[in-house]
Amino acid sequence: MKDVEKKSEGPVEDGRRWEANTFENEKGRWNVYPGLCKGCGLCIEKCPVRVIEWSKELGFMGTPLVRPIIEGCIVCGICQTVCPDAAIHIEHKGRGVPPAAVPVH
Repeated sequence: MKDVEKKSEGPVEDGRRWEANTFENEKGRWNVYPGLCKGCGLCIEKCPVRVIEWSKELGFMGTPLVRPIIEGCIVCGICQTVCPDAAIHIEHKGRGVPPAAVPVH
């Protein structure tokens, strides 16, 4: 299956775009919402396979958005779990949204 990046041209409200930038590989879809991503970088820091990077596109706060290097993404959902603004949404192919992370003590 070919890796795909789709950019939605959704409505703009208060300077924010509410449609997702979607990236897809054989394991699932990785969506980031430019209207929510403030560019904090927590997802980059916590990605276990180090495949999230800064995008050239700016988010609503004027900071860079994030984007996956989708070829290496394992669609684990950790980025979705650590995002404080719910700007990332992960969809596994055939399984829906991944379960929430459980802290290990």
